[in-house]
Amino acid sequence: MTTALELDKRYGRGRKRRMPWIIGGVIALAVVAIAGWMTVSQSMNSVGANDLGYEVVDEHSVTVHFQVSATQGKDVVCAVEALDEEFGVVGWKVVEIPGGDSHTQQLSTTVPTVSEATTGLVNTCWIA
Repeated sequence: MTTALELDKRYGRGRKRRMPWIIGGVIALAVVAIAGWMTVSQSMNSVGANDLGYEVVDEHSVTVHFQVSATQGKDVVCAVEALDEEFGVVGWKVVEIPGGDSHTQQLSTTVPTVSEATTGLVNTCWIA
């Protein structure tokens, strides 16, 4: 005759091992915490830039107006470029912006060009 204990062992019922589930839960919690921290720290160091306009001064320069949004007090560096009719780069300037008291700053810079530009814009910005 087969006892209930033997049947439980045969079909995997009865006393369960909890240690693998506890370890798995701790690992999953750690992964979620690390991913959350990486997301928060990356968003704290993000920089946003918006083009506000441009003025072609002459055939060798263009003035670019733009807005930068970054964490207060952090220095920002932006790459500003001038393009011709065929979207070729005819001028490039790296602008260093000291950290300010506000989240958003509006700026203008003049980019020297090798030929006449038809537009000017911010290529990218980053925390210095």
